[in-house]
Amino acid sequence: MAYVVAAKWRAHPGKADRLLDVIQEMTPPSRAESGCLFYQAQRSEQDPDLFFLYEQYADLAGYEAHMDSEHFTRLVKQEAIPELLADREREFYETIGDDAGGLSS
Repeated sequence: MAYVVAAKWRAHPGKADRLLDVIQEMTPPSRAESGCLFYQAQRSEQDPDLFFLYEQYADLAGYEAHMDSEHFTRLVKQEAIPELLADREREFYETIGDDAGGLSS
């Protein structure tokens, strides 16, 4: 089973393009983390201030390592949260089945 994070980030008015830059800078090193199985960000077509991040980690420890990483600390904790994000929601899941993508029968 994988540890899944589904996050919605809403940019402050006028800050969405900078938040997009932050997400684009964060994606390659996040994907390279040893505990990261999948990392993909999306931007709403209807609301360009709204972003959705879908992440899968091998386990909770992989996610915790992500949150403690240099790039997460610098880009999210030090810039995005205080300056760019008007709202941030996170939900946590575990995949169902024997592998990260399948359902057991």
